[in-house]
Amino acid sequence: MNKKSEKVMPGDGLRSLKSTILFRTINYELYIKPNKIIMIFGTIAMFGCVGYIVYMQHNSNNKKYYSVINSNGTIDFKKKISKWTM
Repeated sequence: MNKKSEKVMPGDGLRSLKSTILFRTINYELYIKPNKIIMIFGTIAMFGCVGYIVYMQHNSNNKKYYSVINSNGTIDFKKKISKWTM
């Protein structure tokens, strides 16, 4: 369709305005229609990453034992103690 024959309707946004090719290239997201499948996948991926970071932080703070290899080759677990609380 010809741009001049199209009637500008309210809600068309930036697609209806005259702009340069450089502006359209730099601001590509303003001129394409949103893809809901990609948005849902991105949202799930973002919340998954944030949830994993929170989970790892929670688990690292709650460890009260650490593994120690003795001189005879056995592995023992010792309780963490703080040098500040004696």
